[in-house]
Amino acid sequence: MDISAFQISVPDSNLERLQWRLSSTSFPDELDDTRWDMGAPLADVQRLVQYWNHGFDWRQSERDINTMPQFRTSIEVDSFETLNIHFVHQQSVVPGAIPLLFCHGWPGSFLEVQKLLPLLTAGNHGLGSVTFHVVAPSLPNFGFSTGTKKRGFGLRQYAETCHKLMQKLGYVEYVTQGGDWGFHVTRMMGLLYPDHCKVSHLNVTEGSAPSFSKHPILALEHLLTPYSKHERAGLERTAYHRKNGTGYDMLQQTKPQTIAYALADSPVALLAWIYEKLHEWTDEYPWTDDEILTWVSIYWHSTAGPAASLRIYYESNHPTADGLPYDRALHYIPNVKYGIAHFPKDLTVLPNTWAATLGDVILQSRNPHGGHFAAVEHPELIVRDLQAMLGKGGRAYGCVSASDGLIKSRL
Repeated sequence: MDISAFQISVPDSNLERLQWRLSSTSFPDELDDTRWDMGAPLADVQRLVQYWNHGFDWRQSERDINTMPQFRTSIEVDSFETLNIHFVHQQSVVPGAIPLLFCHGWPGSFLEVQKLLPLLTAGNHGLGSVTFHVVAPSLPNFGFSTGTKKRGFGLRQYAETCHKLMQKLGYVEYVTQGGDWGFHVTRMMGLLYPDHCKVSHLNVTEGSAPSFSKHPILALEHLLTPYSKHERAGLERTAYHRKNGTGYDMLQQTKPQTIAYALADSPVALLAWIYEKLHEWTDEYPWTDDEILTWVSIYWHSTAGPAASLRIYYESNHPTADGLPYDRALHYIPNVKYGIAHFPKDLTVLPNTWAATLGDVILQSRNPHGGHFAAVEHPELIVRDLQAMLGKGGRAYGCVSASDGLIKSRL
């Protein structure tokens, strides 16, 4: 089986070219009293560029990332070329651990799983709790996976790639966790492979209010039950984002090639493009400059190049005849049990009745803090939900055949 160990090692020549580009930056001006409402502030970006060029130690970041067990393998995607997929694979010491696929989005990466790994794979949660074998791929066109040069690589193909990876690792049945594009990809895995993808936990929701034609019981509950203060705040947050924060989305889903020239040529353009999202999409998370530059560097040094990651926006919104449209993930999908974590500073924060239209939703948690990057901001809350769903007494307990994941004795 062509699975080989992998360590990140960016060539020195790439780092030298990066330093030259950073040294050659021409910054724009900005208006007086400019704040985050107009985008990434000039002083912040200048500070980060200075540190990236003269203080940031990418080699130390490499060493930190390379403490995670990483691999590469080839995955044949129907009607497309064979792709070389990079992934983290951390196995639990507990026999019968549950296989779990963690799926990142944009502008995230496989790195988002790092804080989750010790919490999910450790056997020290107490008797009756569960543990996991964790797989976290770089999606095609992201990170250290290769990309495709053919048009039409949409949600069906992303789901196929992740499913085939799990099968290749011997995980016939599995559970998933994801937000952002991880929401869409794992939802499509449940749609396409319901005999394999048994349970999904989502830390973002998209959808609409239940209708009497499709969800009569939920629609009646929605009609009779007032929104809680947290649900009202969530709808306000959703409306704010749709009005003030979706410019990037419209550009990337309609003309990704245009912005690609800036992101492929200028590390500062890439930094500003991503940094704004890290600030705006989190709940006062205390990003360090090293964290920010590590996230951005993964895109800059990525195998397919930083612009390749934008194409998922276009392809999912312009599906081919046999493709899966973006909106399919927003409607009911049967045969999979779902858990949903709501975070107040996410991009869309929907009422419980809206989220319940997505499928057999067995758990919803409404958290007082957190934003779009839940696995980084509050990994313990993701683990809490998975334990509640899949642990003994949970409504998804025993859903994965021959893998109950239970800790039956103290290790």
